[in-house]
Amino acid sequence: MSIDMADISGKEDVLRIATARGAIKLKPETIQRIREKTLGKGDVVTTAQIAGILAAKKTPEIIPLCHPIPITKVDVQISVGNSTVTVESTVQSLSKTGVEMEALVATSVALLTVWDMVKPYEKDQEGQYPDTEIEEIRVVSKTKQPTKNSQGREQHETQKHP
Repeated sequence: MSIDMADISGKEDVLRIATARGAIKLKPETIQRIREKTLGKGDVVTTAQIAGILAAKKTPEIIPLCHPIPITKVDVQISVGNSTVTVESTVQSLSKTGVEMEALVATSVALLTVWDMVKPYEKDQEGQYPDTEIEEIRVVSKTKQPTKNSQGREQHETQKHP
């Protein structure tokens, strides 16, 4: 059995956009520290945003068959709720292949960065994390700029997931 990177040379460059979302459950005290910016390692939200952006750009270095693509924009939004921190990453590229993996990696690394920064506050007496959980990382939207089909009509591809 051979492993091959997909041949995308026959595809046209089109604007592709994907959004991925995920969350991390944390203790209420930890959420409060994030809001007050009183964590020992600094500002969680800004650090996680930067980590997510960097991760999107590095995706082909960590996913073996992922094409290196020209990313034109990465937007990592982080919201702090009552018991969770939610990350939503949108990546766009003018390229021959989709950007779902970049959006998923951005979201995942941003969430891991949150976890790394809150570890001292989330551990129990035994050094475990009974209340901390990364959950529901998924692609919530994937779009492609309108393209011309063989009859010259525009077609628009959009896939959204709840």
